[in-house]
Amino acid sequence: MNYTVGLFIPCYIDQFFPEVGKATLELLEKNGCKVIYPEEQTCCGQPMANTGMEEVGKKIYQSMGELFKGCDYIVGPSPSCVYHITKHYDVVEQTPEIKHLRAHTYDLVEFLYDILHIEKLEVSFPYRVGLHKGCHGLRGMQLDNPSELMKDIPSKWGHVLGLVKDIQMTELTRTDECCGFGGTFAVAEEAVSTKMGRDRIADHVNNNVEVITSGDMSCLMHLKGIIDRQKSNLKVMHIANILNGDHI
Repeated sequence: MNYTVGLFIPCYIDQFFPEVGKATLELLEKNGCKVIYPEEQTCCGQPMANTGMEEVGKKIYQSMGELFKGCDYIVGPSPSCVYHITKHYDVVEQTPEIKHLRAHTYDLVEFLYDILHIEKLEVSFPYRVGLHKGCHGLRGMQLDNPSELMKDIPSKWGHVLGLVKDIQMTELTRTDECCGFGGTFAVAEEAVSTKMGRDRIADHVNNNVEVITSGDMSCLMHLKGIIDRQKSNLKVMHIANILNGDHI
């Protein structure tokens, strides 16, 4: 199917990790999507909401609805930001544009799994990889099965990564523990945040991981900062880059 997809790139990816946005674009186009990128987009408004300034954020919510109207779907490489759009844009007037935005915005992996039903990738990634399951994607969007739930939820992350040739997925000791980033939590509670991040990195190191991947670059940004300070050889790479055939 030839879907028209609006590419939503979170602000921190746009500013610091543009390679993730490029990989997302290329991956969607490889799978038959017509991709448009509204250049006026800025931020989903989540930082404002998290710091008690949602009245400011509401202006962003409304503009997002206008920017992406006419798209069959809106896709972004960030469960955290996508979850904010789909679940927290209920505080503004539910215009047809906002309703469409909330109902048709997908995380990249969610879109590949639920809408495109992807079953094949012609890419290779010959490394030992540890999957960091970010909290919004895991518990908010259920892209994987949280260990505390007595449910059988399919792993959408695991499915798409399993299509990559030569990849060696590594089982972690604590499979779905938070990295400690949490957006503004890392600023307000930096000591706790750093300790949590160190624990997650230690789990990967102890299980001989070479590359940490995740659907949320914000988590990887937090972990990479600690890794760099530790002068470790451990690498981080967004799942979009792996699925697109990029290498470290």
